[in-house]
Amino acid sequence: MEGHSTVNRFSKTVVGAAALGLFLTTAATAPALAQTPTSSPDAAVDGVDAQLLAAMAADLGTDVSGAQEVLRFQADAADTADDVEGATGDAFAGTWLDESTQTVYAAATTEAALDAAADAGAVPVAAEHSLTDLEAIVAQIAASPVPDTIPSWWIDVEANDVVVDVVAGGEQSATDFVASLGAPTDAVRLQTGVEAPDTFATIRGGMSYFINNASRCSVGFAVQGGFVTAGHCGVTGDSTNYGTFRGSSFPGNDYAWVATPDHTPVGQVMDYSGGTVAVKGSTQAAVGATVCRSGSTTGWHCGQIQGYNSTVRYPQGSVSGLIRTNVCAEPGDSGGSLLAGNQAQGVTSGGSGDCTSGGTTYFQPVNEILQTYGLRLLTS
Repeated sequence: MEGHSTVNRFSKTVVGAAALGLFLTTAATAPALAQTPTSSPDAAVDGVDAQLLAAMAADLGTDVSGAQEVLRFQADAADTADDVEGATGDAFAGTWLDESTQTVYAAATTEAALDAAADAGAVPVAAEHSLTDLEAIVAQIAASPVPDTIPSWWIDVEANDVVVDVVAGGEQSATDFVASLGAPTDAVRLQTGVEAPDTFATIRGGMSYFINNASRCSVGFAVQGGFVTAGHCGVTGDSTNYGTFRGSSFPGNDYAWVATPDHTPVGQVMDYSGGTVAVKGSTQAAVGATVCRSGSTTGWHCGQIQGYNSTVRYPQGSVSGLIRTNVCAEPGDSGGSLLAGNQAQGVTSGGSGDCTSGGTTYFQPVNEILQTYGLRLLTS
């Protein structure tokens, strides 16, 4: 490229103001993006699902054609980013995109590397710290005793620093921790008031959950806002890895429900064969009907309903109104789903025997749980 010595040098402050809503890439992501085939003008959009294009278009405020154009730009930009990394060597400090102007920005720490980035087709941005240096700081953080007030950290290539996220009230401990790293002061930035992240889960019947980090039970059925399970699994206020017990009754009854505000309950039950069974309703099955149970200890087992309105005298007290079956179960299956076809029947309470020799298992009827707490069963 002729005249590369006269190309403008952008400071990271100017770029930060000009390139809103940027799609960030780093040395780690560029090679994967570079694998996108670009042998034809439409290679970047061939086979892309129509729903994905529609979602992209809505997010970008454009139409499907505009979304396809963005994908073509991304494919070309990935090649440019790969070329920049190879050309700038140890001075490479990362690349990012501005899709609105179809511009690839490349940061580097030396004049020669900035010229090489321009030759490769990117807009060069002067930086103080190489990506290798920032990655070394990240590695140092990961190897250190990080305070609980720091839930995450990441490299902001546009700002050319490492961002350390801090929850409210943790500023001092985070400041002290960062100081202990001995990193350049302009290479690490605290971002305060951050909400601690958590994993998102799809809540299905039969899957395991843990109570107060001490015991395990199984999900019964998904309801609006959470799931129902056995009351002996936890009392109101107990915490789980998915949410909090909002109601519980045991003995007398054996039912409970757990609110899961940060997770997604769906109207399905795990069959422990790699699939799920859709829940269509909660019509009560007749005595003699075949039913199947899903639980996190023994998986999927079937048998027949032997009776209703059973009373069981557990060591903790009596429970009445239960469904009696010859389906086997074992500890940890408690709370799990009982289905007749696609109709929810109840949640696992207790019983005798095991899934090697067989046994008797009792279930708390699901409709009573729904009525008691005013819950809506999720179906699919």
